[in-house]
Amino acid sequence: MPTTSATIRIGYCLSLTGPLAGNSRSAQLAHDIWREDVNSRGGLLGRPVELVCYDDRGDASLVPGIYKRLMDEDKVDLVIGGYGTDSLLPAMPLIMERQRFFVGLMGLGVNNALAYPNYFAMIPTGPDPNAALTEGFFALAAEQRPRPETVALVSADAEFSHNPILGAKANAETYGFRIVHEATYPLTTENFTPVIDAVAKSGCDLLFLCSYLEDSIGLVRAIHANPFRPKMVGASMIGPQNTAVKTALGPLLNGFVNYWAPVPKMMFPGVQEFLNAYQARAGGAGIDLLGHYAAPLAYAQMQVVAQAVEATGGVDDARLSAYARDATFHTVVGAIKFGSNGEWAKPRVLQVQFQGISGHEVGQFQTGSRQIVVSPQEFASGRLLFPYAEAVSR
Repeated sequence: MPTTSATIRIGYCLSLTGPLAGNSRSAQLAHDIWREDVNSRGGLLGRPVELVCYDDRGDASLVPGIYKRLMDEDKVDLVIGGYGTDSLLPAMPLIMERQRFFVGLMGLGVNNALAYPNYFAMIPTGPDPNAALTEGFFALAAEQRPRPETVALVSADAEFSHNPILGAKANAETYGFRIVHEATYPLTTENFTPVIDAVAKSGCDLLFLCSYLEDSIGLVRAIHANPFRPKMVGASMIGPQNTAVKTALGPLLNGFVNYWAPVPKMMFPGVQEFLNAYQARAGGAGIDLLGHYAAPLAYAQMQVVAQAVEATGGVDDARLSAYARDATFHTVVGAIKFGSNGEWAKPRVLQVQFQGISGHEVGQFQTGSRQIVVSPQEFASGRLLFPYAEAVSR
């Protein structure tokens, strides 16, 4: 255990540069707002909180050294996980060796094989994360008439895409879709025309995409420029949730089906106040102007840590972990209880379809009215436009 000091120091890394910088910098602002909020109320256990954050530059090989530095040189009291699988998974061997309490942000299936009992995931994919992230896309497709039959899988060649593709393959089998094309592309890819030309040759009914931010933009533009029209397209893209990506693409996003979006039925206590604070500062920080995606979960990540510290009366990793395994946490993204492998006990993944986007003005994305929730039914705000060509023509 680190030496107790007057200040509670919390250490971690984020990809503040590199392909995930847009979402990571959004998370960093959320963390800073939380720190200011908690310190304005007297800190944790009467002690001010300091955040120590290093840039891993989107390079997974740097992550273990950063956490070793945080624990051995900076002597932080607590460590938390960065954003995404590529920042979380490389940290796990050292975290497990040191038996640290570790709350990670939006990494998919990080603990599936490791089963480390002190890991907790801030991602609403539930106890079967690989399947949950992608199931909605295939379940929706299976309901359509005429029923689609085939699927192409296209993904970035990166650690984060491995689990979504595993989930997609399992769901394709479950719902009876035949995989007719599978391809990966380097994250350095700039011209996506050959990628989509190959998809078009497959004649697939469904096009499943797993992409980061900049490549999401390249893929959408290439798909729109190609005369081939799959019946559904999207599914697992990390990109269209980000305001900068949405405004860059504008109406080219119409018809895409993807996971996640804020909806009025999910405006939990405190989230609007947080978003107001975030949006007032986002422009000056040069980051995602609306903060609907990573930022609320990042703020909630810190609320989980804070509530565990207050409840246990300290920063002992074993006691914090034991508490987190049984507690229900009240956060800006609702009540959270952790289950198997530290995942949320109940999944809360939405499928949305972009509809009615006109131009590139940011205000149209403020309320979620251009992101229609098409499943699950309890959160639905409209119907799926099917096939994709119909949504494009509108």
